[in-house]
Amino acid sequence: MPDPRDLVRDAVEPRNPPAARRWKALAAICLAQFMLMLDSTVINVALPAIQTDLGLSRPQLTWAVSSYVLFLGGLLLLGGRLADTFGARAMLLTGLALFTLASLTSALAQNGTMLIGGRVCQGIGAALMSPAALRTVTGMFQGADRNKALGVWSSLGGIGFTVGLLAGGLLTNGPGWRWVFFINIPIGVGLLAAILALVPERRIADAPHTVDVVGAVTVTAATGSLIFGAINAGNHGWANPGTLVPIAAAVVLYGVFTVVERLVRNPLMRPGMLAQRPVATGAFLMLTAAGVTGGDMFITSQYLQHLRGYSPLATGLFFLPAAVAAVAGATAGGRLVGVVGTRVVAFTGLALVTIGNWLLSAMSPGGNVYIQALPGAVLFALGATGVFVSATTVALAGVAQQEAGLVSAVVYTFNPSGAAIFVGLGSTVAAAGLTSTPSFAGFTSAYTVFAVIAAVAAVAAVVLAAGKTRTAGAPAGPQSARR
Repeated sequence: MPDPRDLVRDAVEPRNPPAARRWKALAAICLAQFMLMLDSTVINVALPAIQTDLGLSRPQLTWAVSSYVLFLGGLLLLGGRLADTFGARAMLLTGLALFTLASLTSALAQNGTMLIGGRVCQGIGAALMSPAALRTVTGMFQGADRNKALGVWSSLGGIGFTVGLLAGGLLTNGPGWRWVFFINIPIGVGLLAAILALVPERRIADAPHTVDVVGAVTVTAATGSLIFGAINAGNHGWANPGTLVPIAAAVVLYGVFTVVERLVRNPLMRPGMLAQRPVATGAFLMLTAAGVTGGDMFITSQYLQHLRGYSPLATGLFFLPAAVAAVAGATAGGRLVGVVGTRVVAFTGLALVTIGNWLLSAMSPGGNVYIQALPGAVLFALGATGVFVSATTVALAGVAQQEAGLVSAVVYTFNPSGAAIFVGLGSTVAAAGLTSTPSFAGFTSAYTVFAVIAAVAAVAAVVLAAGKTRTAGAPAGPQSARR
């Protein structure tokens, strides 16, 4: 006779579906996440055509790109808490539906205002969807299967970026820039049907049913302000008032958020969550890996197009081996993290990122790009995705399911935030290489800075990261919370 407690639990959180169905569900969820990652870069190579067609001003052109990252990064924490409160599947479907409709708006845009509005709504949809998707993945898989699933998930960052560059070039040169957005519509509709059929809802019985509105508004404003300042730094430098004021405002708002969370009954994020070693380590690893890799991709694409005269399509093709390396790194990381532990995987990944940037910093001005630049790009992509696996694995180790969505959002917030910060840093260091008369030394200086940062992070990972970690979503006890 079944235990009545099992019946109650299953009514709230159903047992996992059969293995074949779980892997099909993972494929659907990962394709949806891939679509979100691709949209962060696919627009870049279409910008000249969009500017000509819609008559965009320079600020409108910048915000057509930046508004997506700004709202994605700013709203992730709220999206994570909503997934914990109302169910991951519900938020996954809501975010995907909004993202798909926003893609249609962007594709049909007749002016800059309509295009930017569509990009803002795409960012909101992505912020609702990403933490819900990761929470669903960690809930459906256990043990070694979970590490493999996280490996697949983590490979999407590098692949989405590079495929975005290639797809943007193909679509813009073919049917036109509007298909950069139109392509999301049939994919989105198909994924909505697949997720409805394959992904079970996983509500938690004792999850709070209220949302901390004040905390959500405060932390969203703080993160959005930080990303805004980093984006502005890439265009105008770190000493510009448009950079310093938003970053200072972010610091103040994060302080206000900390106070608010100690006063409200059901806080958006428990005070001290980021002070827990697993969460703090995962956030640090994600910030470093996503930041350095995002900066590397930006600087390398600028080097190829601005200094070496590569077309957008040729630039995308250059990054294809790096995309393959990203898959290999994530797959290996997913398999090894349960065998040798997150410390070894994180250190090895960051060491590869360091070596890759060192090779890029040693390029000569007239050297063959594929001989001198490609090995470095392959190495930093190979190493970074392994670090992504380590970041999500260590952060979610021992986390109770009622907070898995929020912790996923906390860690993932450092992905777009880190990329924005390091793109701004790279732009500042490589400023001489981004002028109308570019200097080669600016690019190599940026790679040198990234190599030093990655090397320091590799040493820090040895100290911070644990050895073998518990599987995510396991019941969190006092020891796991302190580990």
